Amino acid sequence: MQTSVVPDLAHTHARPVHWLATATAMAAVVAAAGLLQPRAQAASQAGQPRTGTAAAPAPAPDPATARLPLECGGVQSVVTKKASGDLDGDGSPETVAVARCDAGSGTPPSGIFVLTQGDGTVPRVVATLLEPAQKLSVGDFAVRDGVITATLLGYSSPNVPSCCPDEQEKVKWQWQGGKFVRTAQA
Repeated sequence: MQTSVVPDLAHTHARPVHWLATATAMAAVVAAAGLLQPRAQAASQAGQPRTGTAAAPAPAPDPATARLPLECGGVQSVVTKKASGDLDGDGSPETVAVARCDAGSGTPPSGIFVLTQGDGTVPRVVATLLEPAQKLSVGDFAVRDGVITATLLGYSSPNVPSCCPDEQEKVKWQWQGGKFVRTAQA
């Protein structure tokens, strides 16, 4: 057997003590990484409200499953527009639905309804912003930053055909003092 020119490297042979030291060091690194994770509260995306829980917000109510206060006789009601957002600042989204009776001709009057979802139940109407009895229809419609905006279309007289509204008013609703307050858009 030929002897090595290089001295014996006894320190390169792993012993149980070395494995134990390596395992302890790795456990310390993993524990430190776990402690340095961002808190669930601080991990929300920019622009979204932060809450103290890591639970996902409830989905916005679906107006197709709600009972809307429309009297349509023998025809069905139809949701023509919908938009969702947190309107009252409670962290849960509400849905605003524009709905009308599904008439065969003309422009049937619309209603604007605010829906909420409670404990996984069927969505319920918590506010009526526009009554169908006002005989108005809705043009442009949006929900942004807790504000509902709409263009209301109406008629100057009973002689104006129901297909062709000749008046319009731009309005907005915002949650203030425990209720929705309607104002004119600037």
